[in-house]
Amino acid sequence: MDLNMEEIIMGIIVHSGSARTLSMEAIQEAKKSNFERAYELIEEANNEFLEAHKVQTDMIQKEMNGEKTPIGLLMVHAQDHLMNALTVKDLAEEFIEIYKTRQK
Repeated sequence: MDLNMEEIIMGIIVHSGSARTLSMEAIQEAKKSNFERAYELIEEANNEFLEAHKVQTDMIQKEMNGEKTPIGLLMVHAQDHLMNALTVKDLAEEFIEIYKTRQK
């Protein structure tokens, strides 16, 4: 795997990690009844996912055009990181709604 590919894959990891962190922060804000801030953090997380998906989509398009992507441990880790972060964000959105309902 060349350095450029490693940098590209690290982009998925970095953006996914940021999205996960923002999602967890959103839960903490909702717990404190700061719902406006919680939604802002979810929006920031969505922006991070958008960046990760851009990288992923670019890699998929290249592969569809015959440029094979090496499947190494780093790539598997990046995809795992992305999927886990998406799950955390989905759960964060649910927690926000639960805290919001509980407050009423």
